[in-house]
Amino acid sequence: MKHFLRGSSGIIFLILSTLYFPVLAQTSLKISGRITDAATGEGIPFVSVAIRGKTAGTTSDEKGQYSLVTTQTGDSLLFSSVGYQTRSYPLSSAASQTINAVLTSAANRLQEVKIYAKGGDPAYRIIRETIRRRDQFDPDQLTAFQYESYSKVEAYVNNFANKRKKGRGGGPVGKLLSKLPAIYDSQGKPAVPVYVSETISEYYQRSNPQKTKERILKSRASGVGVSDGGVAAQLTGSSFQQYNFYRNYISLLRKDLPSPLGQAWQAIYTYRLIDTVAVGGMVCYQIDFEPKRATDLAFSGTAWIDTTRLGLSQIDARIDQRANINFVDEIRLEQEWEEVGDSTQTNPVRLPVLTQLLIDTDEPTPNAPGALVRFYMAARNVQVNRPQEARFYEPPLELLEGYSEKSPTYWQNNRPENLGPEELRAFEVVDSVRNVPFMKVLGEIVNLTMVGYYSLGPVHLDVGPLLNSYAYNTVEGHRLRLGLRTNTGFSRRWILGGYLAYGTRDQQLKYGMNIDYVVRKKPYTIAGIEKTYDIERLGASSENLGGNTIFAAYTRFGTLRRPYRQESQTTYIKSELGKGVTQTISLRNRTFEPLFPFAYSVNQPDQITSSFYRTTEMQFETRFAPGALMIQSENDRFSVVGSSSPVVTFRYQLGLRNVLHGDFAYHRFSLNLRHSFRMGVLGRTRYQINAGYIPSTIPYPLLYIPLGNETFFRVENAYNLMNFFEFVSDRYVGVLGEHNFEGLFFNRIPAIRRLKWRFLATGAVFLGGVSEANRTLIPPTNELGQTVLGFQAMSRAPYVEVGYGIDNIFKVFRVDAIHRLTYRNNPNVSTFGIKVSAWVNL
Repeated sequence: MKHFLRGSSGIIFLILSTLYFPVLAQTSLKISGRITDAATGEGIPFVSVAIRGKTAGTTSDEKGQYSLVTTQTGDSLLFSSVGYQTRSYPLSSAASQTINAVLTSAANRLQEVKIYAKGGDPAYRIIRETIRRRDQFDPDQLTAFQYESYSKVEAYVNNFANKRKKGRGGGPVGKLLSKLPAIYDSQGKPAVPVYVSETISEYYQRSNPQKTKERILKSRASGVGVSDGGVAAQLTGSSFQQYNFYRNYISLLRKDLPSPLGQAWQAIYTYRLIDTVAVGGMVCYQIDFEPKRATDLAFSGTAWIDTTRLGLSQIDARIDQRANINFVDEIRLEQEWEEVGDSTQTNPVRLPVLTQLLIDTDEPTPNAPGALVRFYMAARNVQVNRPQEARFYEPPLELLEGYSEKSPTYWQNNRPENLGPEELRAFEVVDSVRNVPFMKVLGEIVNLTMVGYYSLGPVHLDVGPLLNSYAYNTVEGHRLRLGLRTNTGFSRRWILGGYLAYGTRDQQLKYGMNIDYVVRKKPYTIAGIEKTYDIERLGASSENLGGNTIFAAYTRFGTLRRPYRQESQTTYIKSELGKGVTQTISLRNRTFEPLFPFAYSVNQPDQITSSFYRTTEMQFETRFAPGALMIQSENDRFSVVGSSSPVVTFRYQLGLRNVLHGDFAYHRFSLNLRHSFRMGVLGRTRYQINAGYIPSTIPYPLLYIPLGNETFFRVENAYNLMNFFEFVSDRYVGVLGEHNFEGLFFNRIPAIRRLKWRFLATGAVFLGGVSEANRTLIPPTNELGQTVLGFQAMSRAPYVEVGYGIDNIFKVFRVDAIHRLTYRNNPNVSTFGIKVSAWVNL
């Protein structure tokens, strides 16, 4: 199997490991023991244990212990593992047997080889030459390759029954977990499975142009809080499990881990040549590597490089809790590379065919349970240099109809190796765990927290979002809101939703409703209509806020300056056109009814003014996101951006006068670019650019209002020391940037490096202007004689703010200090501010 991984994200963060445990039947055969390394005496994890000639088998846990319960018998027990010689032990007729196996490394020592080099360990010369030749072995350099992928994910909660400090057990959580269905290891310790999945897919990759595709053929998944197995299958398939050590960085748990075979090798790692050994029939250099500083976010481990072609044959890479990753005690990534394709080639291609990833989480508190997760990935039927047509790779991630397969016979016949009885039993136990009332409630809480909706069960309705249920502000008083939407149980094509809101002060009923229909799923196309009547505020409307749901909910509180009522009707159609392009076309009609003194000149020579207007506009939006993967749920799509390519969105809005009573004809052009890239050992930079032009004369609420932030917490897409509605522009450009140095500085300060703080630098610049025609469109008074509230246009000087911050405080909080450098004399502004944000961060 090939696995050169790009991303790991998704649905598993509470998670764990591989403990495979037996339950005795009265007439069964029980075999248990421990598997150790002949040289070191340490336990060997992931060893396959099977009765010769039978299907019964199991796998050793992370300590090398195993237990097998079966009714099958045989003459011997086989032990096999990557990097070790296969060994068999005879079986007796006893019903219960203990067999402690000792395995010898397959890297058999050859005759002594002496290597002399000037200037240090000869490993540096070998690694330098290996990196120089990496284009010969880097899978990304192939014209194309494809394979059949099998992936398995297992997650367990364990260690909740262990004795802790002062003799205490696992606390109240541990006592609760002890009552759940579990499986047991050979020492009688329980582990509660919380997620198990298997996926079979086809993975394709080509270069020139660079494209990937994965077709999910079959999958089964079961877990606490997992309601959509299709989403789980896509997030745990090969597209998110590509680990290629020939790349400069390995993306794992949203971290950029420098590869020991990457360009930064000499700046980050130290190397030591251990021996010259035989691995998989090839003579290899065995080279140990470790970070120069233990707290750096880097691997330690061993690589085996063949002596003939200097290509990677095998690697065992680890990260322990000293590295700057939260909630992780240890990560272990093992990979085996083999020659694939046409064996008659002079230089046969070598690809990773087996990958095992183990994540052991750290205990957040002394009495907290442990968590372990294991990924197993294998490739078969590998083909190289047979590219498909470019259009074949669209969409990049495809979930086939009828992907759900629960038949045990199918999986027994199609997985690359047989699972032992304990592994198969994990599927049964996890179903029992998820149906325990407490775990069902826990799953609902997780879903409510992450998604914001609570399922009403058999009526196929969800209620929410939770964040929008209540607010208090100066216009509405106490705002109460109830929202409903249909879920997948209602329909796979139709999505209905709506809400009602009421303010105790204005005593006005607000509402919204929408109907969406999935026209087709390949290419994905959805059409819908929406109607709303609600209160908005200039500078913080739903259009300005975008998808920032927490910030949007917060702006409903407090003093609403320049509020207005808006009635809006929208019809749209959205389709994925391939190559990362998504096109949206919509028609929107909306009103503007101000709740503050406002007016605009309808006919300037006659001094006719109005405070109410209606607009009708066509909107064309094109989003280009190369490398982004679209995840398909039953009737929804969402994007996972997993590449270093920028995401560009272009929008054109055409105002239609006298169409559906529209009052204005206008043009609006806008461009948004978001990008994130690695700057080597210096960390990661994220930035976004917004630019726009409105060559029309229209009232200032229709011009561009940059998003300010008057709250105490930091908002990523806002100018954090700019007030709401501080500036208005009809031509503008803005840049927001952030650079995260990660542990570059704090890891070198002994007093604070154990805190795992991360230093950041931020900056924001906005430059805009307003035409004279749009300035003079605002009269001094409205029809009631009230003084019209105007707006401030920028001078030639840009708005500038800079900041610096510390992230990962208590593994959750981030604190930014921000300085406002320009327009410091504007009324009611802050020239310096402390902004706080919080999230669970790895």
